[in-house]
Formats: sequence, C-alpha cells, structure tokens
Amino acid sequence: MSSKSFRASRLSLSTTSDAPDSQFNKPPLPPTVTFGRRTSSGRYISYSRDDLDSELGSGDFMNYTVHMPPTPDNQPMDHSISQKVEEQYVSNSLFTGGFNTVTRAHLMDKVIESEAHHPQMAGAKGSSCAIPGCDAKVMSDERGADILPCECDFKVCRDCYLDAIKTGDGICPGCKESYKPTDLDEVVENVRPLTLPPPAGLSKMERRMSLMRSRKSMLMRSQTGDFDQSRWLFETRGTYGYGNAIWPKEGGFGNGKDDEIVEPSELMNRPWRPLTRKLKIPAAILSPYRLLVLVRMVVLGLFLAWRVKHPNNDAIWLWGMSVVCELWFAFSWVLDQLPKLCPINRATDLNVLKEKFETPSPNNPSGKSDLPGIDIFVSTADPEKEPPLVTANTILSILAADYPVEKLSCYVSDDGGALLTFEAMAEAASFANTWVPFCRKHDIEPRNPESYFNLKRDPYKNKVKTDFVKDRRRVKREYDEFKVRINGLLDSIRRRSDAYHAREEIKAMKQEREKSNDEPLESVKIPKATWMADGTHWPGTWSNPAPEHSRGDHAGIIQVMLKPPSDEPLTGTADDGVIDLTDVDIRLPMLVYVSREKRPGYDHNKKAGAMNALVRASAIMSNGPFILNLDCDHYIYNSEAMREGMCFMMDRGGDRLCYVQFPQRFEGIDPSDRYANHNTVFFDGNMRALDGLQGPVYVGTGCLFRRVALYGFDPPRAKEHQSGCCRCCFTRRKKHATVSNTPEENRALRMGDSDDECMNLSLAPKQFGNSTFLIDSIPVAEFQGRPLADHPAVKNGRPPGALTIPRELLDASSVAEAISVISCWYEDKTEWGQRVGWIYGSVTEDVVTGYRMHNRGWKSVYCVTKRDAFRGTAPINLTDRLHQVLRWATGSVEIFFSRNNALLASSRMKFLQRIAYLNVGIYPFTSIFLIVYCFLPALSLFSGQFIVQTLNVTFLVYLLVISITLCMLAVLEIKWSGIELEEWWRNEQFWLIGGTSAHLAAVLQGLLKVIAGIEISFTLTSKSAGDDEDDDFADLYVVKWTSLMIPPITIMMTNLIAIAVGFSRTIYSVIPQWSRLLGGVFFSFWVLAHLYPFAKGLMGRRGRTPTIVFVWSGLIAITISLLWVAINPPQGNNQIGGSFQFP
Repeated sequence: MSSKSFRASRLSLSTTSDAPDSQFNKPPLPPTVTFGRRTSSGRYISYSRDDLDSELGSGDFMNYTVHMPPTPDNQPMDHSISQKVEEQYVSNSLFTGGFNTVTRAHLMDKVIESEAHHPQMAGAKGSSCAIPGCDAKVMSDERGADILPCECDFKVCRDCYLDAIKTGDGICPGCKESYKPTDLDEVVENVRPLTLPPPAGLSKMERRMSLMRSRKSMLMRSQTGDFDQSRWLFETRGTYGYGNAIWPKEGGFGNGKDDEIVEPSELMNRPWRPLTRKLKIPAAILSPYRLLVLVRMVVLGLFLAWRVKHPNNDAIWLWGMSVVCELWFAFSWVLDQLPKLCPINRATDLNVLKEKFETPSPNNPSGKSDLPGIDIFVSTADPEKEPPLVTANTILSILAADYPVEKLSCYVSDDGGALLTFEAMAEAASFANTWVPFCRKHDIEPRNPESYFNLKRDPYKNKVKTDFVKDRRRVKREYDEFKVRINGLLDSIRRRSDAYHAREEIKAMKQEREKSNDEPLESVKIPKATWMADGTHWPGTWSNPAPEHSRGDHAGIIQVMLKPPSDEPLTGTADDGVIDLTDVDIRLPMLVYVSREKRPGYDHNKKAGAMNALVRASAIMSNGPFILNLDCDHYIYNSEAMREGMCFMMDRGGDRLCYVQFPQRFEGIDPSDRYANHNTVFFDGNMRALDGLQGPVYVGTGCLFRRVALYGFDPPRAKEHQSGCCRCCFTRRKKHATVSNTPEENRALRMGDSDDECMNLSLAPKQFGNSTFLIDSIPVAEFQGRPLADHPAVKNGRPPGALTIPRELLDASSVAEAISVISCWYEDKTEWGQRVGWIYGSVTEDVVTGYRMHNRGWKSVYCVTKRDAFRGTAPINLTDRLHQVLRWATGSVEIFFSRNNALLASSRMKFLQRIAYLNVGIYPFTSIFLIVYCFLPALSLFSGQFIVQTLNVTFLVYLLVISITLCMLAVLEIKWSGIELEEWWRNEQFWLIGGTSAHLAAVLQGLLKVIAGIEISFTLTSKSAGDDEDDDFADLYVVKWTSLMIPPITIMMTNLIAIAVGFSRTIYSVIPQWSRLLGGVFFSFWVLAHLYPFAKGLMGRRGRTPTIVFVWSGLIAITISLLWVAINPPQGNNQIGGSFQFP
C-alpha cells in the first residue's frame, strides 16, 4: 500500500499505565493498547507504546500526545478539513479492543452484502483516487457526491491534488490543463467553513464548555431579578413611543369588528409561559375517594378488633389462621392504599417548547434548535430470543423520531456479540435512507414500518399530498425486500462462512503439501470462523464457539453505522431515492453498534452492566445530557414523545428531575387480556398516584434520564428542598460561602449527603474510572441539561442559544477511548453499579436504580401522552407470564433483604414515597398468607367448621361494609385513573394467580438465597406447541408445564372437592349446619372465580368446547341432584337432610 507522509494533526490518546495499584490506587490497565495512525490514504498503521521511545516505555505515565511537525513537503491541512476526513474514516471503521488486547480500527469496505447508498452510512461507496499507487478516497460532500477540482472530472484525492498544486505547477494529471486558482478554495469551502483554531492546551470538552459559556447574553441579567428593558421589549414586541412603551402600528388599535377599540395583542400575551401544567383530579372524585379510604381503614380496625375478641372455640386453629391472614391483608392494603391519596395528571405544551427553543430570537437569530441532545439506548442479548427484525423496526422508529436530527444519537447494545445482530442493524441503517424521509414527508404515525403497514385503519386518511399513494406503495415494496434480507441473514452468514472456511482449508492444505514434499497428509482442521461481508473474521461471537469468540469471551466492538449528521438541514431531490424527496431533510441521526468486552472470570452484571457500558461510551462519543432507554421490542409509537418528555426537563424546576417515566403499552395481547398483560391498574393507577408524591418508580424501559442523575450526583439545591429542622444559620452561611467559590459549571455537581461537599475532581477516577475523556464530559452534560434561563424564577439555568453551536466532530481517539471504557476491567475499583449508573445486585435493577435517585432527593415525573409514547410486546402465554412475574417478585425479595430496603431510606425521601417503596419489597410475602387463606374455605368445608362461631348479624354487617367500600373505592379509582372495570377485575384475578404461584416461589428462592446461599431457578420442564399457525393468539393456548402451576392447581382441586364434600355432609347430616356450609362455599367460589383464567389456560382451547366446561357441568349436576334429594327425599325416609332452611 502506498502511503504518503503523515498529515500533521494533533491526536490526544488516552493510554494505559503499568504503574502498580498502590501508587495510583487504580485498577490494572491493559499494557499493550495501541491505536491506528492515519495516513494520507485513509488507512491506519498500528503503533503501540512499545514502539515509542524507550524512555516513555520504561516510565510511568498516564497520557501522551503525538505531535507531527509540518515540513516543507508536508504542510498541515486545515483543522476543520482534517477532522472531517478523520470522521469519514471513523464511520467506516470497526473498532475492537479490550483487556490485554490491542485497540484496532479495521477499515470496512462494506458492512452488508447489499450496497450502501446513504453518505452517512458505514461502508458507503466512494470513488478512489485515479493516481496510480494511491488508494485514497476522493473527497465528497455531505450528499456523498465527489468533489472534483477540474472540469475534466479527473478523480483525485486531496493529498494528490495538493501535490499537483505545489510540485506539479498546478497541472491536472488527467487533462494536463492548469487548475483554476479558486479550485482549492472551493474544495475547502464545500467541505466545511473555516473556523478559528482551537486554543492550545484545552481538551475537547473544555473547548465546548468555553463556547457554551461565551453565549451568555443580556438574559443573564434577568436571573438577578433586575428589570431587563431589552428583553421585555423583545418579548412584548414593543417599541418606544410618546407616553407609552407600545406604539400603535399604522391603522391604530382598531383590530376588532366595526373598528371596535380592543386591547393591543402585546398586552394580552404573557412574557413567560410554562412548558407543563398539573391537572388536578376533580374534588368531586378525589374527596369521596379519600373519605372512603378513611372509612374503610376504621371499619377494618373495628372488624379486626371484633375478630380477635370473638374466637371460634370449636375450631380455634381455623380462627387463628384466618385472623393472622386478615391482619396481614389489612396491613398490605394500607401500604398499597396510602400512596394513592394524591394522584395527579400532567399536560405539556409543545407549542411553547417550539417557541422557546426553535424560534428565531435575539440570542438565536437563525432559529436553530436549542434543545439538548438525547442518547437513546436499545439493549438486546440473544437474536434467537429477540428476533433481529423486531430490533430493526425499533431502530427505524428511533431514527424517524420528530426531534432535531443533529441532537439525536442511537446506541444498540448487543450483549451477545452476534454478527446476525450487527448485519441486521446495518440493513436497518440502509433501509432508513428510504423510510425516514418518507415519514418526514407524509407525517407517518407510527414510525415503525411493521406496525404501520399492519394498521387496520384506512392509511390514506388525512393525507393531502397527491403522491402519497404512489410513495406508500414503493416504500412498502422496499420494506418487503428489507424483511426478506433480514430473515435471510442467518442463512447468508452461514453460506458465506462455509465458503470462506473451505477456502481457508484449501490454502492450509496447499501450504502443508508444499512443506511435506508430496508425502501423505492428514486432513487439516482449522477453527470454523464466522466471516463478515468484507471477507474478514468477525471479532465477536462465532456460530461455532472458539477461544475469544464465544458468548462470554470476545473483544469489545464499536461500529458507527451512521456517522453524525451535518449541523444544517440537507434537503433531498427528486433523484435521491425511490420517492421524490424534494424539500425533505434526508439527514439521519447517528447510529452506533456496541458490544462490550466479555471475558471468563468477570461478573458482567447482565443488563445493568450493558447499560453502564453504553453510558460511558455515549459520554465520550456524543455526551447527550439526557438518555432514553428502550427494550429491543419497545418502539416509538408517538414520534413527539421525546419532545413531551423534554417539556418536563426544560421547565422551571426541571433541573431537579432525575427521569421522566412513560407508561408501558403493549400490542399483540388477546382481546380479553386473560392474564392482565396490559397491567393498566399499575400504569394508570399506581404510577399516577406516585406522580403526586416524589415521582413514579423506574420500570426498566421507556424512561428519559438525566445523565448526571445516573452518575450519582445529588440534585441542585438539595438543602433548600430538604425537610426537617436541623438547619441553622451557621450552616447556611457556610453553604453560601462554599458554593460561591465553586465554578459555575460544577456548582450543581455535588456528591454525598452534604451540600458543602462539591465534586472533587481528584476523586473522580475512584468513582468513574481513569478515563479523562469521561470525567471531562460530566460538567458539559450537566450544563447542557439545565433549563433555559428565560425567567427570574428559573434557578441553575443556562443562557438561551448556548446549544446552537456545532457539535464536535467524531475522531479516532474518541472511539478508541470508548473501546477502553467498555472493557471488562474498567469498572474494577470504581463505583459503577454501586452508586454510579444502573445499580447491580438485583434482577430488578430498574427499581433499585430509581430508588437510589429518589433516596438522594431527586424527583421523577410520569408522562402520559394522548397518543401512546411507546409500545411493545408482552408474553401472553400463561407459563411465560408466570416466569416474568417470578423475576419481578424475586427482585423485590432481594430488595427487601438488601440495603435498598425503604426502611433504611434517607430523610430526603418523602414519607409516602417510602411507604410505596416499602410495599415494593413486601408484596411478595403476601403470598404466604394468601396461600393459607385460599385453603381455609376448603378446610372449613372438610371440617364442618367456619372461621366464626356462627354467621351472626355483626359479622355479616362488617363483611358487607368492607365489601361495599372496596367496590366503591374501585369505582372511584376507575374514575380518576381512566381504567375500565374489566381491567380492574382482570388485575384482581391475576393478583391471586401470581400470588399463589410466582410470588410464593420468589419468597422461597429469596429466603434460601439469604439464609443458606442456595440459588434455585424455576425452568420449563416440558411444553407442547400450538397447532394453529393462522391464529394471532395461538401462543395463548400453548400449555407449557412448570412447577409454578402446582400450588394453584392444588388450591383449585382442593376447593372443588371440598364443595362436593361439604354439600354431601350437610345434606346427609341429621342436623344440617347450612350457615357454615354457605360461609365455606361462598369463599370457595371467591377463590375459584379468581382462578378461572388459570383453569381456562390449562384446559381451554379457542374455538372448541373447553374441558373445564365438562368439569363444571358435572359438578353442577351432582350439586343439583343432591339438592333435589334433600328437598324431595325418597319415600319412607324422612331423615335425610331434614328440612331445607336458610339461617
């Protein structure tokens, strides 16, 4: 390969150190991490620390900078141009590395078998330099078109062009004519406007902070409370006049009908409007609801007191068990009900958001978006369980979201390191070139192509453009071809790998034959690798696992699938794609594939570890101040969802919000929602109620985070919002003195429980690791995430227009540093997973992570949009649903037995919020008492006794009042939450199904783990497949046996037998006790009614007569027969059953 002289560019590389831990108190770092040096041809030559000067190799160091001074033959390229070229190289390179391995950048000629057309996509085809011996690429503009300096269109790279200018007398190598004098300037201007060189000695993050701070304007004066005349004149559009600040326009004030004098519009407009508002629940609903809660609590107390004072001496054991269970149920109900006393609704105003952040103003004359950036995380682990097509559709919905393109970055975490996922993401990036502009042109909703093309409604409704029908048909054909390619990737990769493997075996045989001089040879066996589209080994997991290429043992991988877009809109033309894209922005957000390093012997902490790796990598590559995490099967259903969430973050007081949680909505669930998969009682009831306290819990997906809150920092003004009487004047004076000496950009970055303790950068490596890139990005992310300082009441704000500056270009050193921070060793001896990022130690890491933030004093918000923000899938099969609930309940038990128990919460957490988190850890233990209580009716029928001595009036009145208040509370809760009665009843049914199966198993599993250290996993033992492929809900009727089904089946069979035994005993007894029978039968039917969906799932088949119908028919037939015998006994025997009388 021909290589010209090295271009003089400054490349700061964060390297490793061999210094002992005792000296630096840091985890051991890989000793041979190397980076690629870019040559003029666009290739990188590896160099390592061992290749440097021996003094550097033998000394202790943390960072080094490579300077290549210019020479007469090698003048430095303009800084902006060199960065642009390097970014083009980075986007076409696959970066790999990790612990004790070399960090390499592999230039990808192509990422997928099909050709990439979009100029932002990795592997996009570009023209090569026509000069013999030069393999560099011709410079291209943002559309991917070649920049050719001569009218003959001779293709020449920039280096060869400069050589022709300097040493070839400006003669074009193609046509032998002289270049025009302005050609060089045109090439420079077409690539990027010239900028001032960066100040020496400043890092990338420091330069960006300096630029943002320089945007301070006159609006900063308003934060001090002083009147700002210029700002007032602009906001009211006023002008100076005679005796009035608002001078009438031509025509006077006659704006009304019939020249009626009206008030000027300037006086009618408010100068400042909030982005969000609270919608209180009507008092006519909430006041009776609270009153009923109080009444029911009093009645429960009186009832329990009466139960304790009136034991059943004939069956003291039955009475004792029932009283203990009822006491626990009352306690559990109080824990669940108290946090529901203050429900609220919220609303956003997207028009105000657009007016404040995307409308021309004195601080933003161009009207460029001043919204902060968002990094979106999508996690996947196994392409066999999580189909790549589902993940690809989620990615497409993200890329097409209605948010400024340059402010959006998408990171896909592939924890399995599978080439199938990698190429599926590349195919999605390629199809986005067609899908995303189509969505923007015609305002498509939803922007998941699979969901959109499967809509049951009329797709042409409200579409006004004449070419919509034609465009939709063309895009539909493209999508069908895209699905064929995705579904055929597995076979394509296998065939490709087999072909390359056969070629390698032939090569190996030839080499062995040459060495052996035609002697008999044994077959040569070489490891069967998995090959990429460009004919090289895949660095991740191979289909046939091999050392360093298995699911738990592979290098870290980062591939920029779509490089960062340009800052200015790039409109398409009629010839840009399969549809006419005239006046449509064709830019795409940045898309990055990430697979963290995995090695044997390391605890990788499952999903929480993968999320933390994405947090670190994204901080270095894009550093969006906000993070949205989605599961691979949860796509964006409302393209404006992120704008809705940003309204809360950017509103007054939004800097104290740690996250905005969106409700989870699901598709593909059976119409009857047999197993309460929608979970609307929780998402529309409990979460709305928590929103009125300190905020909803984090539920794992569909959550917009503030990055600095994930870093473990305390919220700003924590002392001001902390309740209690422990503060005194002395401490307040000390606080103000300390904060005043803190740099502005670090003022809100406090660690620990005291406001006096500001962020100590010297301790940052112990908390965040030894990456200086990562540590430098923290103040920048905090500053960018502040609300707009457009009102005196907005504290800790940022000046308007601060985020309109262009982004930093992506360079190789940044991606190499990102490889370093996703290495398996990076978290050693740091606080990642303990205080920073997603918290480790629980299978429900989401709840624990949210709890830690609330425990530090942060608040959260619940954002319910008119159109669902996100939609996903949920298991509709009974066994899969039980295992899902088992995982949640197991995490709750782990929380209860850990330091994350709400009983140990700090004083910054509100009392009712603490009660809510306490209920999260306690609710699985209700299963113990629920199991016992479900057997009590059967025991009562078997023994002929009841939980009370007799069914007297007092007991029946208490039971009636408790039941009526429960029903009335349910009705009022349905009113303020918006759920339906059927959904409420389905939730009650599955509460008993899950409580008698998965919750009990979770408690046993948790107790064994805590007491004996034994971990038990409940797995499937056998299953049968569905036989109706055309049925969308065929999986609902598939029976998969699991041990979790044993307790509910036992309860069901026991109660059925007990009912028959009770009827038989009562009918054939000399003195029948009908009151005891009715009490036991009533509660048995209460249990069976709740278990009906479970029984239907075991025996039912849609479209056929369920087996359970025959069971119930037989039971009813026997009961009726026995009743007939009792009412009309056989002749000659008048003693059977006596007389039939109700008590």
